[in-house]
Amino acid sequence: MSVGSVPRRGGWGTLPDVANRDSVLTRVVRIFESFGPDTPALRVTDIARRADLHVATASRLVDELVGHGWLRRDPDRRIRVGVRLWELASRASPTLGLREAAMPFMEDLHAVVGHHTQLGVLEDREVLFVERLSAPGAVVNVTRVAGRLPLHASSSGLVLLAHAPADLQERVLAGPLGTFRRTTLTEPARLRRFLADVRRDGYAFCAGFIDEETTGIAVPLRGPGGGVIAALSVIVPNDRNARMQIPALRAAARGISRMLSR
Repeated sequence: MSVGSVPRRGGWGTLPDVANRDSVLTRVVRIFESFGPDTPALRVTDIARRADLHVATASRLVDELVGHGWLRRDPDRRIRVGVRLWELASRASPTLGLREAAMPFMEDLHAVVGHHTQLGVLEDREVLFVERLSAPGAVVNVTRVAGRLPLHASSSGLVLLAHAPADLQERVLAGPLGTFRRTTLTEPARLRRFLADVRRDGYAFCAGFIDEETTGIAVPLRGPGGGVIAALSVIVPNDRNARMQIPALRAAARGISRMLSR
């Protein structure tokens, strides 16, 4: 029997198919990627299916990760991401300094606005939200901490895209540009004009872009070299008072940018 004749996973052979076999690290990564905002707890069989692993392999790896505290097991046997992983990620997060600099200004801005205040960074072709402040009774907001949105769909994403390298802008403009609502910028020419307006005006004003009852407003945050490294945004009611939040948002952004430039 040749090595190549042995099935890749879960077969009857005993010799490994070295050429096709995934590394343990790759399997572990797929296990963690099985979890999402809407699936925080999964059974081992669900993890195996989502991670494309044999159930026995998934069960063994999950047991090891639970033992290290990277995953945890509920009384009903469902699996969740462990506190140990959150601890390590928070301690070494590349956004830690950004969040520490931004938080005092975000708290002041949130007190003025009374609705959602959030912080987003560029991550490939998406905006990743790394911090958010909210309040009871605040307007609808689809974003959450560690949540993502396409760059063309939200105020934070549009600010980051407007100041992104030209090659990234062209890749996004080339599509596909998914639609959230009829107001989503899905026509390349219209999107290009909007990005030029963001660079000229210094903010993105997105009334009803994701929810017809809300307006997203975002401004850039600049680092030591003057480049845009993040976006600060608020989500407020879509009414005649929405534009009144722009001065406070800009003032907070200037304060954060000064802190980041020290």
